[in-house]
Amino acid sequence: MLPSLDEIRETFALLDSWEDRYRYVIDLGKDLDPLPDAARTEENKVRGCASQVWVETIRDETPDGLILHFRGDSDAHIVKGLVALILALYSGKTPQAILDTDALAVFSELGLAEHLTPQRSNGVRSMVERIRRDAAAAQG
Repeated sequence: MLPSLDEIRETFALLDSWEDRYRYVIDLGKDLDPLPDAARTEENKVRGCASQVWVETIRDETPDGLILHFRGDSDAHIVKGLVALILALYSGKTPQAILDTDALAVFSELGLAEHLTPQRSNGVRSMVERIRRDAAAAQG
């Protein structure tokens, strides 16, 4: 199970070097639940990522309203960790809460934005845009 965003922030604050933080992001990816082969579809593939990335959106109608859950995977270790971080940020929230959350600000706050290659930054933006599009569509 993935840690919460607050737990991720706390761990980042405890890690002194970027090498340790990088390793932690990779470890987050190892904590992702396996994505079933049936979810590795063209529809779930995220465009704009250099690595292969899949994000599946699961709609959960609750008495309190619609909640979106996400599952994801990548064929690259660091990208899989970034997927895990994004899922920790967005999964289990209402579409409006997703649209109100600025993932890029969180990446900046953690210092990740300045340590990602431009290509990986584009991939992160593509994942975030995909999740936000799904949230906007779920709102109707």
